[in-house]
Amino acid sequence: MGHLSPYRLIFTLALSSIVLMAITYTVIPVFIKPILDGIFVSKDYDSVQFIPLIIIAFFMVQNLSRYISNYGINWIGNTLTSDLQTAIFDKLLILPCQYYEGQTSENLVSKLTSDVIQITQDGARAAFIFIKNILTIIGLSMWMLYLNLELSLLALMLTTITLLSAQIIYGRSHDTSEKKYQITENLIQVIKESTENYKTVVLNGGQKHVLQRFQDGTDQIRKFNIKNTNATILKESLINIVVAITLSAIFYLAFRQALTDEITVGSSFSFIVSILILSASLKQLIKENKSLRNCAAVAKDIFSVLDLETQSDKGKITISNAQGELRFEHVNYHGALKDFSLAIRSGEKIALVGSSDETINALINLIPRFIQPTDGEILLNNQELTTIKLDSLRSKIGFLSQDATLFNDSVASNIAYGEMGYSTESEIISAAHAAHAIQFIRKMPQGMQTLIGRHGIKISREQRQHIAIARTILKNPSILILDEITTVPDSESEYLLRSALDNLMRERTTIIIARRKATLEKVDRIIVIEQNRIVETGGHQELLSEKGLYAELYPLYH
Repeated sequence: MGHLSPYRLIFTLALSSIVLMAITYTVIPVFIKPILDGIFVSKDYDSVQFIPLIIIAFFMVQNLSRYISNYGINWIGNTLTSDLQTAIFDKLLILPCQYYEGQTSENLVSKLTSDVIQITQDGARAAFIFIKNILTIIGLSMWMLYLNLELSLLALMLTTITLLSAQIIYGRSHDTSEKKYQITENLIQVIKESTENYKTVVLNGGQKHVLQRFQDGTDQIRKFNIKNTNATILKESLINIVVAITLSAIFYLAFRQALTDEITVGSSFSFIVSILILSASLKQLIKENKSLRNCAAVAKDIFSVLDLETQSDKGKITISNAQGELRFEHVNYHGALKDFSLAIRSGEKIALVGSSDETINALINLIPRFIQPTDGEILLNNQELTTIKLDSLRSKIGFLSQDATLFNDSVASNIAYGEMGYSTESEIISAAHAAHAIQFIRKMPQGMQTLIGRHGIKISREQRQHIAIARTILKNPSILILDEITTVPDSESEYLLRSALDNLMRERTTIIIARRKATLEKVDRIIVIEQNRIVETGGHQELLSEKGLYAELYPLYH
């Protein structure tokens, strides 16, 4: 409702039209009584000439109100879809990194697309139809009570029996939906595993095995759909039989009272028409109630995301020129780090080495505050990280991984990404030069404006690395975190990549997750980590001479 409040005017218009539609359905039996009584009881045949005009006026009002309500529902549904999708995506961008550890990309895409559409467009339509039917039932019930109290009470009793029967028959629909969802999820998993691991499948001759799993999945869905459809048809038939028995009893009593002059012909037909419209509204009400319950379940999941706490940012300080001096003082983090202390000088290049990836990953993620230490302090230029504004802190940190993250956009947009989008063309070209990327960029069909595809699929892995380096050079961070690439195809490519990295690391604090011997031999200091603590620290030759853990690990590097 909070998201709906800015659109109160069109909501009120749509709701008013729904109310008018409900009134038109109630008015039908109300008009039938005086018309039939006028013709068959009072013999007022002159009133017949007004019937066509009444019918035309009735249908004009009903269809106009239907058009306005449908337009309003459609407008509200689509507008709320856009608003909620924006709100959810905005929330996803400011949630702590831990949230994404338990999420799949498919789940997040589903939340932003089909789930949102279900609770806005489908939910809005179901809600308005629900309101229309409730109002119609109330109006018709009042009219029926006015016409004939005894028959109305009987109708109420029989209707209650019908509703209870429908509830019993449809009671297991939720379990059925859950089962269908699980079967479909299993089939999607087979498709995903087979396509993402295509090389493994074909190299190991797994095509027949995969195809069999796929056929088993589709066969399960086929059998389920046939069984479920047959069950639904049977359920609807049983409900229709119950309704028919109910209506036949009411019709018999209504006609009998009309024949014995207990009620007029007009009253009898008016009551019967009321019952027919009311029963149709009840059936639609049951159907839309099921839709609303499904929408409510999805909405609970959607709004649980919107209600999540965002990453805490109590920082007040904006840093304009961080020198890159980092200190970890007695830092603890969930067993990965225990009483961890390390001082990194401004401009120093250190390599992290060790058999404990968990500790190294925790150390790296603590610097941009993707995670928070359970105890201890981390300082940048003598300022505790939590006192620095999050955006300001992260603007001073560059991260370059083995798998360079690129987007389905132009080369220029990938280099000047995010806040660097305001960079001039000359600044982008200068960064590409420093990253040794300009040579292959100029050979591309549209140069800097060439689209590189999803994840940069249209270019080689080395080219992706060079573009990622150019992006980081353009950002010009004070602190660089480098997860070193392991393999380069030839010596020339390795030389260009090494030269580009040297340009990137020049005059900035660099923390390297080392994977190559050449790197270990050139850094200022090597930090050797075992389990959750530092066991050795020093230069390459110094650590080799100590014949400790580093001397054991060094031969394993490329």
